[in-house]
Order: sequence, then structure tokens, then C-alpha cells
Amino acid sequence: MAVGVFDLFSIGIGPSSSHTVGPMRAAAVFAEELKSLGKLAEAASLRVDLYGSLAATGHGHGTMTAILLGLEGFHPELILPEEVEERLAAIAETGTLQLAGSVPLPYGVQDMVLRPLTILPRHTNGMTFTVSGADGEVLHKATFFSVGGGFIVREGEEDAALKELDESKKELPLPFRTAAELLEHCQSRGLSIGEIMFVNERASRTEEEIREGLLHIYSVMEACVEISIRREGLLPGGLKVRRRAPDWHERLLKEDKDRDPKYWQEWVNLIALAVNEENASGGRVVTAPTNGAAGIIPAVLYYALHFAPGMDKATQADRDDVVVKFLLTAAAVGVLYKEQASISGAEVGCQGEVGSASSMAAAGLAEVMGGTPQQVENAAEIAMEHNLGLTCDPIGGLVQIPCIERNAIAAAKAINAAKMALWGDGSHRVSLDEVIVTMRETGKDMSSKYKETAMGGLAVNVVEC
Repeated sequence: MAVGVFDLFSIGIGPSSSHTVGPMRAAAVFAEELKSLGKLAEAASLRVDLYGSLAATGHGHGTMTAILLGLEGFHPELILPEEVEERLAAIAETGTLQLAGSVPLPYGVQDMVLRPLTILPRHTNGMTFTVSGADGEVLHKATFFSVGGGFIVREGEEDAALKELDESKKELPLPFRTAAELLEHCQSRGLSIGEIMFVNERASRTEEEIREGLLHIYSVMEACVEISIRREGLLPGGLKVRRRAPDWHERLLKEDKDRDPKYWQEWVNLIALAVNEENASGGRVVTAPTNGAAGIIPAVLYYALHFAPGMDKATQADRDDVVVKFLLTAAAVGVLYKEQASISGAEVGCQGEVGSASSMAAAGLAEVMGGTPQQVENAAEIAMEHNLGLTCDPIGGLVQIPCIERNAIAAAKAINAAKMALWGDGSHRVSLDEVIVTMRETGKDMSSKYKETAMGGLAVNVVEC
């Protein structure tokens, strides 16, 4: 299907969309296939091979435990944090997982085969599942790739998936692959970028479903922050990173009792940090468009709702309209990155995660602040232009340092990009399409050391303990 707003903004668990959400989704699909083939009862042994980045940084990203949950039949958008803790504790205690929720098999994290130096042709995030019967005969085997943002592709079906994508786009009223095509639709139809995205979404959902779905997405973002600012102590993983959100929130409540505009950046920083601290602890977050960059869009949307001109007098209906318009516009820009480049840190570095999220957020803010389509496109271009070359080199393979602070910095960049674009007339020398292609080419040229492999940058130059 064509990439839609609810593909780019999906509910899942942390800490990584490509290394946690995608693998869990792939494992769940595999388990369901085994069951649908009628071979589940014959299953006697299981083998999971992880390749490339999944093997290199999987422990820090919760890849192995996510796969165990997926094999038990859990899906990232449905499982709750308490269920995660309960099932993982049971598997660790008994050494047994319930394949597809019903067949007990002795299997755990330690049984997975890690191949960090083996890169499969399609993508560095590869995984192969194999289930055999008591006689050793293979009952079912499949290889999947986690290509960023929680999206998965099955080996051997890449061409079919692309063909299906192209066919589904033909069914859209206003299909687009590039920013140029998007702006052309805006000009010919007299619509904003968010409205173009809304027209396409209505091809598969009602107006009420779209609105309710997007408001629900934002409610999960808000809940994520509320949970995070109540959690204290250290983040898991061994780096001894202290949670800052609770203290920062308490301080802001004391210093900024009347929501003074001069504190806008402190609030934006707080929201970004809170979301990513919750993500780092494996909590429930909205992939936007990845988990590693999950705090940027909520932080910039918070700015739009609390500090944008006129919002002090806005009704709840007005605020809901802002949420819907912002997310639709951000998603339209996200489609461009999915179509022309990548949102996978393991493929193009963090420019594909934090960079794309910053670009999407800048576009959303420019739109709700009254920008023209040209100004919105300019905002998205400015934000990405100043994230080009951003590497993915988290210390210890954990989505903590520099990832958490990086979200706050990128959120501020997005706000500044939107403001710069709104002070212009929409004309600019470098187009968004040119920047997206540049990001893609930069990712290709970037050494694999800096693409979520824990083999370069901060990951090797900073002692973990």
C-alpha cells in the first residue's frame, strides 16, 4: 500500500523502530504464517539468525527480546509495557517461549545466532527465522529486513512490494513522489500540503477516522510525556544515564508559572527529552517516523499548541485542528523521504532519522503558522540541510547518548527552520528534493562505522563505564 500518515506515525515500544519494532513485527508475521500453514503443532526447534546492524547493536536496542515477543504472537502496536515485562520475565525464568502463543519451545536470547559482519544484499538489518520438526525437516523459513520506521520487507518480495506500492499510488487522488509534484498539486488545486495529504488519506478512511486516529496518536504522545516526567532514577542498559525529565519539569513549574514565552525552548527541550527517555526505557511511544527520533515531532507540536501566535485564545476544537493539520503536513514530507531516500539509521545514518523528523516537524509548524506551500517546503528543506551527514553512533548501542539530547537540538532546529521560512516568500536556491537526494547520496558514501554498527564515532571513542 502507498505510505500513509498512520504508517509514518504508529504506536509501538522503544527503544528503536528499526531494531525493536520491525524485528518484533517480522517475528509475529513469521509465527502467524507458521500457524496458517498448519505446521505449528509439528514445531520442535527454532533458529533465529541476525545479520549486520541487528547483530552488532541488537543487545542495546532490545532486538532479541522484541523477537521473542513477536514469536509469541505479540505486535508492537498492541502490546503494553507491563505485558513486555511479564512475558520476558517468564521466558527468562523458564527458558521457554510460547511459539505463536501456544507451542512451548526451549529458546531464549542466548540461542540467537549473531552475524554482525555478514550484510545481506537488501539491507543491513536482516533476520532469518527457521522452524524445524522433530526429524530436522524445515517446516517454515523466511528472511525479513527491517528497513526503518518499523517497516519490514520480506526477502524475495522486494520487487513485488515496489510494484504493489506503485499500483496503490495510482489509486490515490493526488499521488506524489517528489516535493515538486506535491507543490504542483497544491498550485493546481488551491490546497495546502496538509490538505493534499488529507485528500489522499480519504481514499482509504473516512474524515472522522482520520481525525480521530490522529488525535489518538497525539494522545499517546502526551501520555508518553506524562509517564516519563513521573519516572526517576537511571535509564536501563548500564550507561547510568540519569533521567532528567522529572527534575526539569518540576523546575519549570516553579520558574514558569504563567507560561512565559521566554521559556519556550525549555519546554521544547523537556518534551523531547521526556519522550526519548521513555523510549530508551522500552516504554510506549509513537514512531515518528522512527523511535530514535520520536521526541522531535511531539516537542515541536507542543510548541505549536502553546507558543504559536494566537494559541493562548484557542478553543479545544482549534487545538485539535492544529494537531490534525500538523501531523498531516509532517506526514506528507515523511512520504518524500520514504519514497526518495531512507529513514533508517542503519542505512543512511542519523540524518535519516533525526534529520527527517526535524524536516517533517518544520513543515508541520510552518503550515499551522499560516505558511504557503512554498514556505512549508522551504522549512522542511532548511531543517534537513542542517542535519546532513549526521552519523548514527550511539554509545553502547543504546538509544541514549547522543540520541536523547539530539532530539531536543533537532526540535529547536525545526522551529528555527519554520521561522526562517515564514520570514521569506517561499523562494529559495536549494529545493527540498535536492536536499533529500543529497541526504540519500551522503548516506551511501558514509562509512558503515557511522551507520548504527557501534564500530565508529562516540560508540568507540567514549568508554561505556
